[in-house]
Amino acid sequence: MPDNTQRLHQFMDLVWNTGDVSLVPTFVAEQYTVHSDPGDPWEGQTLSREGFAERMQISRAPFPDLRFEVTDTVAEGDRVAISWIMRGTHLAAMGAMPATGRAIAVQGMTIYTFADGYLTGHRQVVDRLAVAAQLGLMGR
Repeated sequence: MPDNTQRLHQFMDLVWNTGDVSLVPTFVAEQYTVHSDPGDPWEGQTLSREGFAERMQISRAPFPDLRFEVTDTVAEGDRVAISWIMRGTHLAAMGAMPATGRAIAVQGMTIYTFADGYLTGHRQVVDRLAVAAQLGLMGR
């Protein structure tokens, strides 16, 4: 089985960057916990694989071309931390906000945990204010 760092990079490329939820069972454990992700509606919840796939589809829907560029990786034991740049174009409604057609590029960091080669959860920090600003939701 590939190491956790390799598995995480595959997960980001094959699942998040393509939106292919059929691959979720290949990478995500039966129970996945969003330990800390301020502003994420699933913060503090433990999700089934189906719940994780649904979260991913809902998160990607406003930005169908969403892509993560992993800029740094650090691994220790059962944890792999990545810093990343998330890019996408706001092409569909996000809650009550209609599509703006604007592109975003936002930085963040996520620490993923693994068990037996499967992702079991994460802790994440993302600049959600930058998303709002780039979508024109904040005064300049």
